[in-house]
Amino acid sequence: MSQEPQQSSIFKVIGASSLGTLIEWYDFYIFGSLATIIGTQLFPADAGASALINTLAIFAAGFIVRPFGALVFGRLGDLIGRKYTFLLTLVLMGGSTFLIGLIPSYSSIGYAAPILVLILRLIQGLALGGEYGGAATYVAEHAPANKRGFFTSWIQTTATGGLFLSLGIIVLTKNLVGAESFADWGWRIPFLLSILLVGVSIYIRMKMHESPMFSKLKSEGKVSKNPLKESFSHKANFKMVLLALFGATMGQGVIWYTGQFYAQSFIENTCHVDFNDSRYILLWGIAFATPFFVIFGSWSDKVGRKWIMLAGMLLGVIFYRPIYQVFLDDTDVSKVEQKDIASVSDPVVMRTAIAETGDSLITTTSTVTLLNGASFQKIQSHTKYADPGKPALEMPDAYKDKKLSTPVFWKFVALIFFQILLVTMVYGPIAAFLVELFPTKIRYTSMSLPYHVGNGVFGGLVPFIATLIASFSGSTPLSGLWYPIGIAALSLLIGTVYLSNKKPDHNEAEAETH
Repeated sequence: MSQEPQQSSIFKVIGASSLGTLIEWYDFYIFGSLATIIGTQLFPADAGASALINTLAIFAAGFIVRPFGALVFGRLGDLIGRKYTFLLTLVLMGGSTFLIGLIPSYSSIGYAAPILVLILRLIQGLALGGEYGGAATYVAEHAPANKRGFFTSWIQTTATGGLFLSLGIIVLTKNLVGAESFADWGWRIPFLLSILLVGVSIYIRMKMHESPMFSKLKSEGKVSKNPLKESFSHKANFKMVLLALFGATMGQGVIWYTGQFYAQSFIENTCHVDFNDSRYILLWGIAFATPFFVIFGSWSDKVGRKWIMLAGMLLGVIFYRPIYQVFLDDTDVSKVEQKDIASVSDPVVMRTAIAETGDSLITTTSTVTLLNGASFQKIQSHTKYADPGKPALEMPDAYKDKKLSTPVFWKFVALIFFQILLVTMVYGPIAAFLVELFPTKIRYTSMSLPYHVGNGVFGGLVPFIATLIASFSGSTPLSGLWYPIGIAALSLLIGTVYLSNKKPDHNEAEAETH
């Protein structure tokens, strides 16, 4: 067979696998991208900050069950094949996402709303646990060994691509229906659209063929009869599972979720940057950085996987706190001087009765526009007591919906780009690294578990744990960063000492099936 048909064939495999995986990531990440709005729909109106934390906990639940999905679907993939297993995961993911868009709000069905969404998030997590390992294994088993990093890196772009797609559709929908309608019912549209995307992907995947390596094993009668037992009861293989987790995927996971999800959450909820601005920043950062998944994946074919991944972890440990300090400093409008102000809108005064007390909360909101083009809403509040002899209780000024000046906007894009560049360093080579650790007959099971524990548990919990830590009394806004920094540093240490930087063996393709 000529090189040209081979190249054409592998890119068809990559295209079909990547589209389905991208859609699954899109389904999985819409929830996180809309956590603030969803929290107001699932919990009582007076829940306050706890609504966001509870919503992030539901979001995190989907990550926690990913390892179980890896075991269930990994076993199926090693028993019946890669194709039909990740076809099943696609159906489960798409159906769950669509149903989340139909769940009534708390005002309609009370606490049944968050419970139903939690159940669907768990199904999403199980499905994603089976999807990634299948797609990465499928592509790797079609790729020549000396280009495995390059070809599997295209699958690696799908996670960030799914996040990009979810953000893009969210921003487009919000702009089309308006901010008020989006917060009320428009947020459901991105979930409902998922069913169309999944339908297209199912059609494409039905036309795919089984991986040649798995087909060869099956024809020779060498398919594993008990992949779970072979993966975890054999000491040498179990050791590689643990090494992959603690020396690679654990650190890779926290770098991924800090650089993309926690970054967005921090900019929106801690810095109170405008909804659209916070998402445009991430969209531009993703667009600029995504090609580096393929660049680092391809480079790892030449120099090995280890040091590229560990360098990404090291840079995260060093630079996270300085980067997030810049986010805080550049959005601190409390010290804006009068000479910097271009205009102040007429104030909007709202009076809210405090139940059963006769007291009232008086809120005055005005929009301040600065000479540099930035703007923000300034909110002044005080409690007016029914007792005329009791002085009003003044509350600290609050600031929200901050629109950044053009120079600061692009500075933030650059800082997000740098964080996602670190993501591409740790994530671009990881699929090839994991595939090469394990033999074909138990590969789906063995590689899926460390990947989904590292990403689903250690990485996926970053937004929740970091936000929770920062909410503790005595904490600073940067305190939450100690979680990803600590995990990345530990993984860096273990990986440096114990991981091998074995370069791909160009003659291994046949040998590894035995």
